[in-house]
Amino acid sequence: MSKLSILVYPDQRLRRVAQPVTEFNEQLKQLVTDMAETMYAAAGIGLAAVQVNVSQRVVVMDLSAGKNSLQVFINPELSELKGSAESEEGCLSVPGVVATVERAQTVKINAQDVTGRRFEMNADEMLSICIQHEIDHLNGKVFVDYLSRLKQHRIRKKLGGKKLSKESRAAVSVAAA
Repeated sequence: MSKLSILVYPDQRLRRVAQPVTEFNEQLKQLVTDMAETMYAAAGIGLAAVQVNVSQRVVVMDLSAGKNSLQVFINPELSELKGSAESEEGCLSVPGVVATVERAQTVKINAQDVTGRRFEMNADEMLSICIQHEIDHLNGKVFVDYLSRLKQHRIRKKLGGKKLSKESRAAVSVAAA
């Protein structure tokens, strides 16, 4: 089983717009498995394929306390965004940074599962926030884009201007097993 390396902001590969998945095969299933393993190893709750340098519209998430309820969203799209909510967000690609971001309070998600079957679900609270965050990644956007230019500059300098500590590297770049 291999774990994937997570790209760290300000890596420009995080700015790529992911392409739709058109083939639902064993390779896609393996990508989902590897992404889930990587997310769990990094103690995350969500991961988009773009974050592991794969330009496909694939998201894995697990918001459960026991980390035993993996959700997979292939080609996810949002509709019916309602309300507004502020929440503290962090990101595996922006280690050590947490900031308040405003997002829609509730959303409707249209996606496919790993077999290509289409599904629709309503999301609120943490699920709504997480799916919006991960879809942003698929669209080449990072949560720090919602922050002031000054805060973005400080974060870029902190993460891109000097080497990451051993602990930070371990948290965001999980070596192949």
